[in-house]
Amino acid sequence: MSKSLLLGDEAIAQGFIDAGGSAINSYPGTPSTQITEYVMKSKEAKEKGIIANWCANEKTALEASIGVAYSGKRAMTCMKHVGMNVCGDPFMNSSIIGTKGVLVVVADDPSMFSSQDEQDSRYYGHWAMIPMLEPSNQQEAYDMVFAGYELSEKLGTPVLYRIPTRLAHSRAGVERRAALPQNELSFPNDPSSFVLLPANAKRLYRQLIDKQPMFEKASMECGFNKYIDGTDKSRGIITTGIAYNYLMENFPQGCPFPVVKITQYPLPTEMLQRLYNEVDEILVLEDGQPYVEERVKGILGNGKPVHGRLDEVIRRDGEMNAEKVAKALGMPVVSGPAVPEVVTNRPPALCKGCPHHDSYEAIIEVMKKYEKGRVFGDIGCYTLGFNMGAINTTVCMGASITMAKGASEMGIFPAMAVIGDGTFGHSGMTGLLDCVNEKANVVVFILDNNITGMTGGQPSSANQKIERIVEALGVDPAHIRSIEPLPKNHAEFVKMIEEEVAYNGVSVIIPRRTCLVELKKHLNK
Repeated sequence: MSKSLLLGDEAIAQGFIDAGGSAINSYPGTPSTQITEYVMKSKEAKEKGIIANWCANEKTALEASIGVAYSGKRAMTCMKHVGMNVCGDPFMNSSIIGTKGVLVVVADDPSMFSSQDEQDSRYYGHWAMIPMLEPSNQQEAYDMVFAGYELSEKLGTPVLYRIPTRLAHSRAGVERRAALPQNELSFPNDPSSFVLLPANAKRLYRQLIDKQPMFEKASMECGFNKYIDGTDKSRGIITTGIAYNYLMENFPQGCPFPVVKITQYPLPTEMLQRLYNEVDEILVLEDGQPYVEERVKGILGNGKPVHGRLDEVIRRDGEMNAEKVAKALGMPVVSGPAVPEVVTNRPPALCKGCPHHDSYEAIIEVMKKYEKGRVFGDIGCYTLGFNMGAINTTVCMGASITMAKGASEMGIFPAMAVIGDGTFGHSGMTGLLDCVNEKANVVVFILDNNITGMTGGQPSSANQKIERIVEALGVDPAHIRSIEPLPKNHAEFVKMIEEEVAYNGVSVIIPRRTCLVELKKHLNK
């Protein structure tokens, strides 16, 4: 087959197309977004009738993929690491019901290049007691899609597929395989397996526990996990995923220490035990949190030193790289070229002409009058309003509305919430319903720029429906206001905000103007 130069994300997407995938249901989140976008734009995918959807959030996306699995087809759901928190309910239960043919692809973000935290998704896979894959390069990223579906269908379990930012957004040559046909429509052999009544759930959970030795045996025999012998037994090294490459960058002629390369989980304990027996101490290299290091200490903890992120031989926070590995090994660190003095840091900012900028200018003017008023922000482009002094908080998707409600109930006035149209559809609607039910004194701004802007311009699930949704949730139509955020409308906008602050109840203001980047795309077509 042909060889293509692909991002890690694109290698996974092409693997999905070639491995007989039928449907991909996702929510955009950097660094995972390009997987689903690639499938959406692929001519091959269209010819094969592959379904590719952006869903309201990660929970609805995974539930749709579980529905695909119920029909016997192969599905994929993609998200960034914090999206795992949103789909935790169906994810945990999907492991119990024996879901076949589903890969849950999660892109972790060590160093928080575009995220709120560095959470490591492997803990979710361990918690759910399912197999996990973690490729070390783009070729493995492609091949592991095939392997993941085979594993899922053979063992009757979903598979968590974890990649970090660096693998997702770097390119390498990928050799493609012959494409597989899609599965035929079929139904579960056990018709009660998708019904989690307590009696069924207890039986199915016991079956999941009983499968654990099979999962570990699969890790030992998969071919992705490897024991690489070495001549220097003073130290053994355990690497996971992309960390293997950082190790080998320091040893282009071959690593002198024995190495266990882990790219499939559960941990291959026989390989780890062999390593532990042969060496004096162990260094664990993993991009993310000390997931493997903690388990190695628990499984093998008989006195030999195990180093890594827990004891900060490698700093616990931040992305792994070759320089950090060299330092941990006590080797000379080869620094790159010095950064020229002319280069300075540029903090992220709203694009020139961004409609959010005009919205924030109006909010700032009103809030100058209120010493104890606060503006609660959310996740999206409008988070950049913090650098303008326009918002006071950003915690997680949808938190703006519910935080404003809680603060208002404690006496903060005015309590305002700022959320985008995409985020409102993702997780803001339920918070607004709480506000209505509790008759909270809040002003909610739903900044509608016609797209999901932060992740590259995907469709917004609430677009063109915001007023109807807000009214259906119970907001008084007299206090659902909209305006075009432009400098010429600034005075009118300020007056509108002041009127809604004076109202003791739930107000929703919808500043609506298309993102300039998105508008430019359409004009250039």
